[in-house]
Amino acid sequence: MADSDDLENIETETLAETENYMAWRSHEPDGEVTYHLELGRVTLHFFEDEWQEFMALIHGLMQDAK
Repeated sequence: MADSDDLENIETETLAETENYMAWRSHEPDGEVTYHLELGRVTLHFFEDEWQEFMALIHGLMQDAK
């Protein structure tokens, strides 16, 4: 488990943001990269492989919408 100093030093990066939604990435103290989607009152958290699969899903949806 990370101590409070590690939690305070987590590097984050905003990937995209609208008025109501936000996607961001965090670099955890253990070296893991985690992706986060804030959708109103719901936040989804993804590990790298889950994020890649989710992005493939979104890409497929975008292709379908054309």
